[in-house]
Amino acid sequence: MAEWLRPRHMNEALRLLAELPADRYQIISGGTDVMVAQQLSAPRDIAVWLDLSAIPELKTVEVTTEGIRIGAGVTLSVLRRHPEVQKHWPMLAASAAVTGAAPIQNRATLGGNLCNASPAADNAPVLLAYAAHLEIAGPNGTRLLPYEQFHLGYRQTALAAHELLQAIHIPFLPAGSRAYYRKVGTRAAQAIAKVGIAAWIHFDAGQGIIVARFGLASVAATPCLLPMVSHYLEGNHLKDVRESTIREKVSSDIKPVDDIRSTAEYRLEVTSRLVWEAIHDAH
Repeated sequence: MAEWLRPRHMNEALRLLAELPADRYQIISGGTDVMVAQQLSAPRDIAVWLDLSAIPELKTVEVTTEGIRIGAGVTLSVLRRHPEVQKHWPMLAASAAVTGAAPIQNRATLGGNLCNASPAADNAPVLLAYAAHLEIAGPNGTRLLPYEQFHLGYRQTALAAHELLQAIHIPFLPAGSRAYYRKVGTRAAQAIAKVGIAAWIHFDAGQGIIVARFGLASVAATPCLLPMVSHYLEGNHLKDVRESTIREKVSSDIKPVDDIRSTAEYRLEVTSRLVWEAIHDAH
């Protein structure tokens, strides 16, 4: 039978983690993804479960002079209701509010949603758009990694053996920033996204586009950015942006596949329309 370890602080967790067999442990916090995966696929040969749910350091939300630091163990229900998140990072509150039903949000953690590494993760596009950084702890200390470098392939992350996600950092946005979040699914609630998009657009006083970042879910093997779209928009004036060019750039950035939830053609069409909508309707 597998051993269950439940450390009470980060130092204990890292000490235990360093001693575990690299390919036979499973980190768990809220458990909403891990326990489902155990039922739907062939169980892994797990020798040790490392339960992080009792570590208070992972459950803190701290607003600093630079932005916000969110512990990886903070639940989605906390984030959707947090007044500072709602005020300064409203897309994160919005994405947390559509990730499953209320019982899921009460247990599911932001760190778990990222480390599960689903290409359809609801909160991933928001963190990509907001240019978040991940605080990763391991045997060699702590490192900061741009979130856009975290997903290496389908269900693959940049976490090395004996490392764990400790916190998520999101910077304050400059004046003139606008945000847009949309999840397109089969129904209004408890649906896996066919397309998920988050956009952060920084305009100057004359409606020139300074920065445009778009995070996407369900359009590739990993959550992803739209670099060609961003390159086209940045330095351009809103009135000079052409919808036909947006479509062309979207087609260069993503190559979606057909699957049980949608088709590649649908995803390309919807993504193009949402990008166009985001740059005109972001607020």
